[in-house]
Amino acid sequence: MALVVLLPLLLGALAFALPSRRERPLLLLAGAVGHSAGVAWLWARPGRGLEGWLALDAPGKVILATVSALFLASAAYAQRYLRLRDDRENRIFVGGLLVLLSALSVVALAQHLGILWVAIEVTTLTTAPLIYFDRDARSLEASWKYLLVCSLGVALALLGTFFLALSSAGPGGPHSLVVGELVAAGPSLSRPWVRAAFVFLLVGYGTKMGLAPLHSWKPDAYGEAPGLLGAILSGGITSAAFLALARVLQVCGAAGEGAFARQALLAMGLLSMALAGIFIVGQRDYKRMLAYSSVEHMGILAVGLGVGGAAGAGAFFHALNNGLVKGVLFLAAGSIHRSYGTKQVDEVRGALRRLPLSGPLFLAGFFAVTGAPPFGPFFSELTILRGVFASGHALAGCLFLAFVAVIFVGMGAIVLGVVQGDPAGCPERPGQEDGWGNAAPALALLAASLALGLYLPPSLRDLFTAASATVGGPR
Repeated sequence: MALVVLLPLLLGALAFALPSRRERPLLLLAGAVGHSAGVAWLWARPGRGLEGWLALDAPGKVILATVSALFLASAAYAQRYLRLRDDRENRIFVGGLLVLLSALSVVALAQHLGILWVAIEVTTLTTAPLIYFDRDARSLEASWKYLLVCSLGVALALLGTFFLALSSAGPGGPHSLVVGELVAAGPSLSRPWVRAAFVFLLVGYGTKMGLAPLHSWKPDAYGEAPGLLGAILSGGITSAAFLALARVLQVCGAAGEGAFARQALLAMGLLSMALAGIFIVGQRDYKRMLAYSSVEHMGILAVGLGVGGAAGAGAFFHALNNGLVKGVLFLAAGSIHRSYGTKQVDEVRGALRRLPLSGPLFLAGFFAVTGAPPFGPFFSELTILRGVFASGHALAGCLFLAFVAVIFVGMGAIVLGVVQGDPAGCPERPGQEDGWGNAAPALALLAASLALGLYLPPSLRDLFTAASATVGGPR
């Protein structure tokens, strides 16, 4: 596990110490490659550390692989991006990203709910300065809003973790916060304390995940963060929070509070999808549009997790797909933003002509993220939807379909307005031409999503099923 946890930390420390801003981005790439190698090794030979407090199980495998793939693409994108932004000091940005990668890896590996909470908190403290990369008033506001809202959420999650500790402190309890020990002692846990813990943990980790109505930090943070950071926020940090909720749900199910927890997740998931549809329609900022798209997809994950069984397997599949496709959209949107110098839809048109690589990628990413075949999200959303109807939640399934349709129309109007037309007369920044250095990473992520749509290996299908079974719930 040293490659996925310690190597990024060491390289992050080196980035803070290295005087040359031109050489620091290479540390990002080295950390990403080393991390991917470590993930491949853990997949082949899962290990244990800290007496079982860190271990790689099926849910952790999905999230760790998602984070690793997304970070590798973002690190490759950063090589050209940081050269184009040579006017900005990148010491904090590069070092912070590497520390963030280490913290996200700990979240994926953590089997102790205390360690999990600490790692989630580190992601908050590490990400806030990165949002301020542009050093202007709007990015400062977004950074502080992210820090305050997410810190409040994580504080509530800490209180929920304390409640879980209290639930296990009675006679016969495991007196532990290790997930496996809590699950094994499920019937002996205090159910009132478990229920109270879930409420606080749902609000706390739901804030980090960006579920409605706890999503207020997302539009500002996604709108002001650099494109590669937006990709990691929407596909990495939110996926880590999703995994944290899955761990908590695992304990709730063992304690007999699974039905209560799943109903709450289903309700918040549908609410998130509904609110995303409302705010996407008529949205005039294409990066804020992506923030509300993230709210929608976090809602989809919550619906799948809440229903469980086949829908739960679909949720873990969708977590991987969402991470890949959000990477495509945010990297392409970052290139469009640099070229035009604005995020306002009214001032951007003709991206297909001005940016012959990033423009088509932004359009393809739109079709992928809205569930158009043959991309992976179509099949993961279909798996969730089939599970919803098979479990008897017909009304929830109908609402799911309606919200997805509204969001497709709303996003389509915005994206088509950005990519079509003549760019003449639109703002233009010199020296921000399209290139394979910024397009190739997004193209690789899009190809991966397409490959998962065309053929899902049986080993991956079994992994998603095992992840859902680990969380528990109806089959």
